Amino acid sequence: MRRLLLSLALASACAVHAAPASQASVEALLQVTKAESMMDAMFVHMEQMMRAGMQQATRGKTLSEEQQRLLDAVPAKFIGVMRSEMNWQTLKPQFVKLYQDTFEQSEVDGMLSFYASPSGQALIHKMPVVMQKSMQLSQTLMQAAIPRMQAAMEEAIKEAKLSSAR
Repeated sequence: MRRLLLSLALASACAVHAAPASQASVEALLQVTKAESMMDAMFVHMEQMMRAGMQQATRGKTLSEEQQRLLDAVPAKFIGVMRSEMNWQTLKPQFVKLYQDTFEQSEVDGMLSFYASPSGQALIHKMPVVMQKSMQLSQTLMQAAIPRMQAAMEEAIKEAKLSSAR
């Protein structure tokens, strides 16, 4: 028991004295993980998703040229606002602080080592493709599930009406 208490005391003392991540190391991590370019790619992807969603929402509907022009302009305007409000110059200091508040120096050093390695760089470069494909997979699965979800909802409504009529 005494040994366990001593081990716990030593572990907590080490945790208390762990070095916080330095600003320079966090900035290096954000650079090696290409955080800024990933943010740009996110905006491009969001605009594409908005366009696809708007096309799907208006499919089968007759729109005038003016209505189509106005709808076509919405995604770019929306993303423009997001880019101005969430630009890298504004977000970078906040990300640095977030990482410093969350990670210890040894953890940032480990991440830097990994992300600078060939495996880490492969993860950085291929993860957007994985994310895009997983989103497409989720959308496909959701489209298949929607009719069953609607049927379950309709059944629940019928049951609610029956029980309230009693």
